[in-house]
Amino acid sequence: MSDVDASTPRVFLARHGETEWTKNGRYTGSTDLELTPHGVKQVKGTASQLVGSGKLIDPARIVRVWVSPRKRALQTFGLLFNGLNDSGGNSPTIPEDKITITEDIAEWDYGDYEGLLVEEIRSSRKERGLDQDIAWNIWRDGCEGGESAQQATERLDRLISDIRKIQESRMHGEKAADVVLTTHYL
Repeated sequence: MSDVDASTPRVFLARHGETEWTKNGRYTGSTDLELTPHGVKQVKGTASQLVGSGKLIDPARIVRVWVSPRKRALQTFGLLFNGLNDSGGNSPTIPEDKITITEDIAEWDYGDYEGLLVEEIRSSRKERGLDQDIAWNIWRDGCEGGESAQQATERLDRLISDIRKIQESRMHGEKAADVVLTTHYL
């Protein structure tokens, strides 16, 4: 793309496609769900429009990729970056040594709330005498048996620090320094 500023390192966040639980609003943290057929179609559509040589996300410009270890994120990564070479083959377009699979960008650990709907969580908490004056909010109240907002922040801060280290010496167009995160909403 001729209008892309090649001198600016970028970070792309690629959220996984649809799963059975994202379709109906269930909290999906550690449960390892695959993409639905519609989710596969979503990711393939994104890849065809945005990923490839000369496109917004050009594998030649990518210096690092971080991927959540959940099936839905791994599947999304594969659909985005495999089989996109110019010859139409199925070989990955991102070298393996540039890919890091890490819990640091895994979905929030919802603990006891895994697989539940917001209404179910709020109802259960209210029945147990919690949140009588104000409704449960994940950012304020966290998840029983799971992760707090502070814990999620700490692991994401580690990732941000790593990205800064990679990109800091390339902020003036010295070399391409794009980063891709294949993950969840967090």
